[in-house]
Amino acid sequence: MKPHDVLQVRPDGLYCPAGDFYIDPSRPVDRALVTHGHGDHCAPGARSLLATPETVAIARTRYGEQAFENFQGAPVGQTIRIGDVAVRFVPAGHVLGSAQIVLETGGARVVVSGDYKRAADPTCAPFEPVECDLFVTEATFGLPVFRHPPLQGELDRLLASLIAFPERAHVLGVYALGKAQRIMAELRARGYDRPVYLHGALLKLTQLYETLGVPLGPWKQVMEVEKEELRGQIVLAPPGAIQDRWARRLPDALPVGVSGWMQVRARARQRRVELPLIVSDHCDWDALCRTVTEVKAQTIWVTHGAEEALVHWCRQQGLEAAPLSIAGRGEED
Repeated sequence: MKPHDVLQVRPDGLYCPAGDFYIDPSRPVDRALVTHGHGDHCAPGARSLLATPETVAIARTRYGEQAFENFQGAPVGQTIRIGDVAVRFVPAGHVLGSAQIVLETGGARVVVSGDYKRAADPTCAPFEPVECDLFVTEATFGLPVFRHPPLQGELDRLLASLIAFPERAHVLGVYALGKAQRIMAELRARGYDRPVYLHGALLKLTQLYETLGVPLGPWKQVMEVEKEELRGQIVLAPPGAIQDRWARRLPDALPVGVSGWMQVRARARQRRVELPLIVSDHCDWDALCRTVTEVKAQTIWVTHGAEEALVHWCRQQGLEAAPLSIAGRGEED
């Protein structure tokens, strides 16, 4: 079987005929295999959800028990037979529970990577390259201009700002799943032992991370403390909250952007952040190219992001490459 026969691009998403299932469908389907818990990959409404146990827990927490008729957890590395397809989940390094989905049938191996990163992250298992015939890759930061700096340097800038502006609450705009918990864990690794203060929208998933065995250190809910307690402290909130009325209760709030997009100065200005930190849960250009080389696939499908640039690079390497242009993908946070 040719790799192209294993997967088809349909309006609902990537479809595997030999197993009669979709991967990360954008609409409700009978059977959905999901790479991770972000909303553009894990949409509620499918009759059956198959994902890693952590992603199943995240889906239950975010959407409720009625979001899917049936939840099934697949431990990482375990092979499951679905129709004529051998399926297994392999770590993707994006957020807790994130996984690549490896499909083997008719002598062909296909890997759908979902979102992934190659940088170290104490809150999730690291990405594992899998050699294959067809590799489906994201390209969120798929332009040569995107080269993300080491995380430690960005944290140094944050901690230096806390010293320089001890009277101001530093409010970091972070995604509720993955980015918030990664920042907390990385701060603890740096020896930061003060409480981190959380917007209410971050509570459930932060509690779930700790329940699933990810230590995040002391934290408090913003709305349960006095305003003066927040001076000189780190506050985490959804990106949209750092400039709305919620932030007005913080003492002289200093807006901090935390995203790979903070490398683009216009984005930082648009979000009115004073301290842009370039911290991404996706690969930069060098990591994308490195990964394509390591998996040794002769066919590359590129989706959600700067697809054409990575497709062009792949073709220069003698690979067969094509953009998928799947709707609803492409933004971090």
